[in-house]
Amino acid sequence: MLASSIPSSLLFLLPFLFLSPSHLTDAISDSSVRRVALQGATLSHLVLDPRTGRLYVGGVDHLYQLTSDLNVMSHVTTGPHLDSPDCLPPIVPRDCPSATPTHNHNKVLLMEAGQGEEPVSLIVCGSLYQGICDKRSLANISDIIYQTSNPVDTQYVAANDPRVSTVALVITTESKQEGGGPGATLRLMLVGRSYTSKGPGDIPPITTRRLFPVFPPRRAFSQEEELGKLVVGSYSEYNNHFVKAVTHGNHVYFLFTRRDMWHKKEYRTYASRLCASDRSFYSYVEMPLLCRGGYNLAQAAWLGNQSGEAALFVIMAAGQASTPVATGRSALCVYQMAELDAMLLRAQEVCYTEGGRGSGGQEEAYIEYAVSSRCLRLPEESLSEYPCGGEHTPNPIASVVPLPATPTFNSTTQLTAVATATEAGHTIAFLGDSEGRLHKVLVHSDWSGDLYGSLLVDSGSSISADLLLDESQQHVYVLTSGTLWKVPVSSCERQTDCQTCLAVRDPYCGWCVLEGRCTRKHLCQRHKQPNHWLWSFDLTNQCVTVASVQPANQSRDEQTQVTLSVIQLPALAEAESLSCVFGLLPPQLAIVTGNDITCRSPAPELLPPVLTASDHVVLPVALMFGRVTVATGNATFYDCGAVSRLNQSSQCLACVSSVWRCNWCPLDQICTHNRSCPDQHATLSHRQEAPGPASCPLVFSLQSSALVPLGLSTTVVLRGRNLDVYTDEADYVCVVEIEGVHVTLSAAAERLQDNTETFTCSPHQFHYAVSRLQYSATVYLRRGERRIDASPGLKLQLYDCSAGQSDCSQCKAVPEEYGCVWCPGSPAPQCVYNQSCGTAVTDSCPAPRITQVQPVSGPLEGGVLVTITGSNLGIRYLDVVGGVTVSGVHCPLTPEGYQISTRVVCELQPSWKKREGPVLVTVGKTPPGKSTQLFTYQDPQLLDLVPDRGPVSGGTWLTIRGRQLLTGQKSDLKAFVGRQPCYIVEEVNDTQLVCQTGPSNQTGAVPVRVLFGKAERTVPGVPFRYLDDPVITDASPAESFFAGGRVITVTGRNLQVVQQPIIAVWVEPLAVQRVKRRRRLSLLTSRQRMVFNNTMATVLENCSVLSSSQMTCLTPAVMPEVKVKGVWFQLDNVRVHYDSIKGKSFTYYPNPEFFSLNREAPDVPYRFKPGGVIAVEGQDLTRAMSRQEVRARLGDQECEVKTLDGTHLYCEPPETQPLSVDDANELPSLKVFMGHLQVDLGLVQYDSNSLLTPVPLAAQIGLGAGAAVVILSVLVVILMYRRKSKQALRDYKKVLLQLETLEINVGDQCRKEFTDLMTEMMDLSSDVGGPGLPLLDYRTYAERVFFPGQPVALLSRQLDLPDSRKQTVEQGLLQLNNLLNNRLFLTRFIHTLEAQQGFSQRDRGYVASLLTIALHNKLEYFTEVMKTLLQDLVQQYVDKNPKLMLRRTETVVEKMLTNWMSICLYSFLKEVAGEPLYMLYRAIKYQVDKGPVDAVTGKAKRTLNDSHLLREDVDYCTMTLTVLVKNGGEVQHCPVKILDTDTITQVKDKILDQVYRGAPFSQRPAADSLDLEWRSGQAGHLTLSDDDVTAVVQGRWKRLNTLQHYKVPDGATVALVPRSQSSAGVNQVFQTGEKTPMLESEEEEGLRLWHLVKSSEDPEIPKHRKSSMRDRERAKAIPEIYLTRLLSMKGTLQKFVDDVFLAILSTKRPPPIAVRFFFDFLDDMADKHGIDDPETVHIWKTNSLPLRFWVNILKNPQFVLDVQVTDSIDAVLSVIAQTFIDSCTTSEHKVGRDSPVNKLLYAREIPRYKQLVERYYSDIHSAASGCYQEMNSTLTELSGSFASEVNSLVALHELYKYINKYYDQVILSLEEDSSGQKMQLAYRLQQVAALVENKVTDL
Repeated sequence: MLASSIPSSLLFLLPFLFLSPSHLTDAISDSSVRRVALQGATLSHLVLDPRTGRLYVGGVDHLYQLTSDLNVMSHVTTGPHLDSPDCLPPIVPRDCPSATPTHNHNKVLLMEAGQGEEPVSLIVCGSLYQGICDKRSLANISDIIYQTSNPVDTQYVAANDPRVSTVALVITTESKQEGGGPGATLRLMLVGRSYTSKGPGDIPPITTRRLFPVFPPRRAFSQEEELGKLVVGSYSEYNNHFVKAVTHGNHVYFLFTRRDMWHKKEYRTYASRLCASDRSFYSYVEMPLLCRGGYNLAQAAWLGNQSGEAALFVIMAAGQASTPVATGRSALCVYQMAELDAMLLRAQEVCYTEGGRGSGGQEEAYIEYAVSSRCLRLPEESLSEYPCGGEHTPNPIASVVPLPATPTFNSTTQLTAVATATEAGHTIAFLGDSEGRLHKVLVHSDWSGDLYGSLLVDSGSSISADLLLDESQQHVYVLTSGTLWKVPVSSCERQTDCQTCLAVRDPYCGWCVLEGRCTRKHLCQRHKQPNHWLWSFDLTNQCVTVASVQPANQSRDEQTQVTLSVIQLPALAEAESLSCVFGLLPPQLAIVTGNDITCRSPAPELLPPVLTASDHVVLPVALMFGRVTVATGNATFYDCGAVSRLNQSSQCLACVSSVWRCNWCPLDQICTHNRSCPDQHATLSHRQEAPGPASCPLVFSLQSSALVPLGLSTTVVLRGRNLDVYTDEADYVCVVEIEGVHVTLSAAAERLQDNTETFTCSPHQFHYAVSRLQYSATVYLRRGERRIDASPGLKLQLYDCSAGQSDCSQCKAVPEEYGCVWCPGSPAPQCVYNQSCGTAVTDSCPAPRITQVQPVSGPLEGGVLVTITGSNLGIRYLDVVGGVTVSGVHCPLTPEGYQISTRVVCELQPSWKKREGPVLVTVGKTPPGKSTQLFTYQDPQLLDLVPDRGPVSGGTWLTIRGRQLLTGQKSDLKAFVGRQPCYIVEEVNDTQLVCQTGPSNQTGAVPVRVLFGKAERTVPGVPFRYLDDPVITDASPAESFFAGGRVITVTGRNLQVVQQPIIAVWVEPLAVQRVKRRRRLSLLTSRQRMVFNNTMATVLENCSVLSSSQMTCLTPAVMPEVKVKGVWFQLDNVRVHYDSIKGKSFTYYPNPEFFSLNREAPDVPYRFKPGGVIAVEGQDLTRAMSRQEVRARLGDQECEVKTLDGTHLYCEPPETQPLSVDDANELPSLKVFMGHLQVDLGLVQYDSNSLLTPVPLAAQIGLGAGAAVVILSVLVVILMYRRKSKQALRDYKKVLLQLETLEINVGDQCRKEFTDLMTEMMDLSSDVGGPGLPLLDYRTYAERVFFPGQPVALLSRQLDLPDSRKQTVEQGLLQLNNLLNNRLFLTRFIHTLEAQQGFSQRDRGYVASLLTIALHNKLEYFTEVMKTLLQDLVQQYVDKNPKLMLRRTETVVEKMLTNWMSICLYSFLKEVAGEPLYMLYRAIKYQVDKGPVDAVTGKAKRTLNDSHLLREDVDYCTMTLTVLVKNGGEVQHCPVKILDTDTITQVKDKILDQVYRGAPFSQRPAADSLDLEWRSGQAGHLTLSDDDVTAVVQGRWKRLNTLQHYKVPDGATVALVPRSQSSAGVNQVFQTGEKTPMLESEEEEGLRLWHLVKSSEDPEIPKHRKSSMRDRERAKAIPEIYLTRLLSMKGTLQKFVDDVFLAILSTKRPPPIAVRFFFDFLDDMADKHGIDDPETVHIWKTNSLPLRFWVNILKNPQFVLDVQVTDSIDAVLSVIAQTFIDSCTTSEHKVGRDSPVNKLLYAREIPRYKQLVERYYSDIHSAASGCYQEMNSTLTELSGSFASEVNSLVALHELYKYINKYYDQVILSLEEDSSGQKMQLAYRLQQVAALVENKVTDL
């Protein structure tokens, strides 16, 4: 906890701890940064005492006092304490059951200035006890100056919610009313706090609190009547989120964000202002602040200074959509206080004198906060007379016109804090962000900003808005979540030289020249003098630099004066001097003349030596002021002797031509800086002086030819000049260097007229060893021992004509200057020098000779390159152009392929037919050369390919078969599969080509093409199909022995597309491992970098594909001395590593060890007694093998393995001894096979029977007779058993056949039904989502959900009151509404009602829904009340059984929860779940209507509900009726499918479904209002009805009429016509309404109605039907046979059920905010009450959302959709809803033969649905919580969106009826509550009663 500097030993680690992606960002690595870790995260407030430098920090439950160096002086614990935001202090557990230990969040931390005897104090306000405050001593915060133990409601200051902001400031004014006299001081605290939904809800956003003086009965921090407050009409609507409060001049300013309630309802930032002396808030005026770029939410602010003017620096963030949630995009905007004041005054003036409208009539100001005031037209001088307003002036005023600003700085990371400082007249802003970085921005006078540095202070921890600078302005105090940091404002001292100091561009820094350090301006002593302090941020500034050094270079052998020209040299005092330092030599005094400084160069012996390969050395020269380096330059010292040594071939030229001032002494052969030679003879001077390089003695050229043929005596003549400088008598010789050998030739000199000389070298035959055409030999002249300079590049070119010129054409191609000729002499013709040929030279070459043609075939289309090799194929390319034909077709040449005489390349041209012939090459007029090979024009054909499919990743080896495929060369062949290349992998022959497919970007069939040059062929009729890549989902087992051969079973998908799957093992030999270990060891002990090869090997084994989903692989055998590095499956181009399949790696184990059967004597056979088992011993037998995989063979037969464990294998051999399979042994040997491992365990010999003792004859006869009797008995039993078994087997096979037939029929039926349904649903899908989705409007939806089964729509009703009473009652109801907005009243009211015995469960639900309507426009408050009641409910159930909570709707709050979910999820239903729900409803209706439905019982053939299943076989057929439909004036014919067994009402319903398809049900005419007319040509119009005189009556049963009854044919024409009044009652009895089966209809004349089946057993069976009794009994015997219809229905609807469940439970889209919010609440409740059982929380969530809301919607889609739900549809929905319920339970879903059919039906799907539910809950739980603000924003929007849909007055009136019913009990409950007494709740309710019904009260 104690503050400390960061240890220097850890500094090297810090750059790694604080890495940042930005080049500007530095990690804290400075020892001057201090920090202290504090308890109480998240720390929220920081205060600095400017007098003492002490710091005060407030956090959660902790308060700290620290020194300026961050040493803790005092520490106070402020929490947790027993509290509840719903209770008023003091907290008594008996009166406040919701009180729990609660953390105390510091909300306000302020310093109060002392006055007189009053000590200086620290004001501390927390979130506990409704936000009360206390005063503490600044000297020691442990000393409490003021604290109240029994606060009153006027002392509640801060927000009681940690998430709600509070700001405050202290002001001092004069007061005439206080006891101190006319000049008495009044110290007040102005507080801005946001709205909280808990606790007292009537605290205004801004209040004034008394601090001093405090005389009884006044109290500190109290909000008194005479002190001002901001009056607000609606606290929840005007929920100001306060950011900052500041004072400036005579005004107080508040900065806050809020939804713009007047205009666009968007969130904006506002600045408001008050006169500091205004006690009544008459002067209140506010204005929106606009930060361009979409930044609308203020996060932090600082009142600072810019260019000498006050300015407000505000951090603004862009809001997330239309919510108060800030995104990461943020900016710094600066607002001048003068501009802000001017615009606020303008708004005041407009509202005072111009009615709120500007000169153009546009609105500029208005009255905010929903109060009864308005802008006026007062006299113009009103503002000047009443600058702070008065009783007659309008208030509070809001400006329409915002104050705009352009962002000074933008950030993509959310900025959270700002502070500013002024340094040398410049404004610097320090900005903190949410990732713990501190940014530094220089703010220019034009409000633009430059980011010049970022510092990572506390990675990942947001910086608090309280960012402070110390009094010296040298440090910034940074507060993060749990740490306080003291960070220097600059790091100037860390820059050690001028360049880095200026490069850092820090406005705080500059280079102090004569002090040699980077400092702040005021720390440089001479900063006021020019060029002494260079500001870092000024780009024009540059360091003091040496512009030039004179002389720039000098000889190292002399000592001279050196002059340095310096730029920006600062002026020195007279007594001060500078010095020069060369390299590491001692300093010497410098002479300063203006900007020039003169020093003496070092003595030659002091200079460092010149490097071997160099001729100079460079020394730095530093200009010093004392020990400070002012500037540096470079001085160069050269060595002339080194110049000549480095250029031996031309020393004189190098010397006098060098960049240095060197001279050459020719007689001494030395290069010197001196102008004279040692012997005073002539000197050749530097090139810049006469005579220069031209005077050097030099052999400057060859007079003879430089080309010298080998083997011929040749004379070389050299030319030289300036050789007369040599006067001695030495002779000249020529020297030629050939391959390192010096050939010395005597030379004869001759002087010419131009003063040059020639040197004729003696003739010589030159030779060189290597056979090549040319060799360059160095030649030079030597006089005695002196080597004469030769011009650079002076060489002899020795050449050999015969080298490489193998034929005449090559010889003639040699350039003419070489003189090479083709000599036909003996022993063989060859290329020689022309003077070496003894015979006549031939002028022309022989005819061309062709030795090879490649290829020898080509396609008819040509396009391939033909390469012709031979000799005498021309001297140059042009010789052969036009002279090549291939099989008689001209073949044009390619220039790049031509090689002189030996190679010609031409491009084959098309031929119109197949042909064969030689290749001819003609050169000039010589006869053409003819090839011995014949070239063939071919027409290659592709026939087919194998395989014709492969994975999309490629890798398939494709065999293309055809004819004449070897056309052209392999390089001419290119194969393509679609657009992807297919790489040829094997040698091509005439009939087959093999290539490997490449990857494709899509699946599908593509053609296969082969290119033969330019000829293209496609495999006809057989495309190659790219299929989806194989996928491996499982592979087991995961172990093998080294011997391999174990079967790995691989399952997956698309495995059949793989051509040859392979299992591969990557191994590393142990020797390589040992080398690696040794090298690693040597690396640890040596600094050498070592590189070694990676030696790996791969072992492969082919796999076998069994099906598309399964294959088997045998593990490859690996050597024991290797290390297995990895195992993978190679599926063509798809590689699947074993450890990626299920996260488990594959392991190889050493082979198991087996012991011989005869361990003592392995060579002796093992004796075995027949009938037993052979026991094999070993070790680690089961480590990588199972019993089923092991095989054992004894000789030629199996030994069946019975048991296998780690040490034993037991196998059962045959009864008789098997034969041996080894010719060398007669006895069989036992061999065990484990994969590839084969172990021979030795020979086995069966024991023979000859060893048994002989049995006597009498005993043998007796035993034989007994055995015969036993055998006979056994035979009889066996025969009887076999007969029974065969009969049972026949019966079993018969039943099996029936079941298989049944299964096939059900499957076929499902497929057919699903196909029909999807066809129907595709037509429907186009309508859904548009007007085709019949979604109910919100009002109807709310009525059906809130008040299910209510006949009258409550939301549409009006108050039914006489006019005389209406106004009074409405006034009373509005007061009741205000009471309901008091949380204490509402909770007491609900608890009182629930305590009454007569308050039924129905009443509870009704009251909850009435409260929902009454508070619908304040859903935030409604939510908080609901949470409070739920907390009470949790407390009740925790004490009993928590798993039962929310199971039923037994309390008011549970129904409130249902309604709340319904409101919040309406948009989700509308946008997401409504469509799949409607599709499911339509699918059910379509399926049910396709089969017969009994109109009386509601049973259907097609259903999911076995209790509603029509089990009898009913004969029916589908018919199509043509319905006449009027569309305007035109009659259209509409076909409608119906069943001949349908009743007339059912027919009418189906016709209406078709005609009004897509229309809401409420907009359709009712079926009983229409008659069905059969239009027939002969019968005319026949009206059909369910019951008429033609109805069939049998005994007591009367059957409803059907189309079958009327014999209406298929295709008949019918029409629906309005029903006449006379027939209106006939069909009404039989009309089915929603969930009203005909079974319950009244009986008619003692007759019972039936349609398809009779509802009860017939008591009398007619005689003519008695014969069918047996059939009926058979049908009744197995009624479950019809349950397959349920399966058919389920399979058809499965997709639609899945879609609905997925829409509800999918987390691919963000779950609704209400669900996340409520689930977070339940998790918090569980944590709070210590419930760690996940099943309990799961049950709570299930009861609150799926069972409470979704099951209700699934069972009653008519709550959401405008549809009709009949009995048969309801029966199906009930099963689906029950399945949803089962899916949400945590108990294991066990089914058995006794389980209900409905549970069996979805037994396989329920586990999958359970996973959906669990993942849904888990994803919501793991997602980031903290959606409180977003939820509130959503609730506010919902409140506004649906406000017009509900009539709260009716709901309030209904609620009052319950108040009236239990009036006395409610009044008593309110009077018993102490907080209720303080708020006078009973009195206010009595006022309501007096208004609503003139009730006499105690008023």
